[in-house]
Amino acid sequence: MSSESSFHRFREAGEPANINNVERFGEPVRSLFTSTPVFTIHHKIEITDDMGNVVYRSESAFPSIHDKTDVTDAAGRHVAHIERKLFTLHERHFVTMDDGTEFELSNELFHIIEDITNIEGLGWQLRGNILGLNFELYDENGGIIAAISQKFLSLHDKYCVDIYRPECEKTVVAILVALQHMMADRAAASSASTGASSSSGN
Repeated sequence: MSSESSFHRFREAGEPANINNVERFGEPVRSLFTSTPVFTIHHKIEITDDMGNVVYRSESAFPSIHDKTDVTDAAGRHVAHIERKLFTLHERHFVTMDDGTEFELSNELFHIIEDITNIEGLGWQLRGNILGLNFELYDENGGIIAAISQKFLSLHDKYCVDIYRPECEKTVVAILVALQHMMADRAAASSASTGASSSSGN
């Protein structure tokens, strides 16, 4: 089962927390899940709890070269605004929370196996394993905030996030949405590059 995997740690709602995460970090305080058709990732994302209840939604302006996205809670209250910065050697997404807190996800484009995304403005760090599609979010002191995993090879872009600091939930959700957009951008760029290589080889 996915919950027992040491390499790939994605799990569906209702399944127990990944054994490796539990051994390292303990039981999560709360877990959230997303499931979005891959071809609509930049339009709408619903984030649900372990019972399948929608607790957050994100919706992107379309078309938008800056990938402007707003996150709201289930009652429609605004949670965060996210924008992508273009033309840079780093993948950058700017986030403004509803309380005015601002931060930026900055990721070097050329990391292959392990990604380290700095959350500038918070001092946090998102450390990822692209092959395993596992990501961990740490605070400025190296304390765990959340563990994020993406489902491998699916017609839906699925993520689960185990949250260990409930007071950080909204910020974690904003980072989760930004991460989904970053991963979708990377997949699209890879596909375009592969297509261009195939065309040039013919």
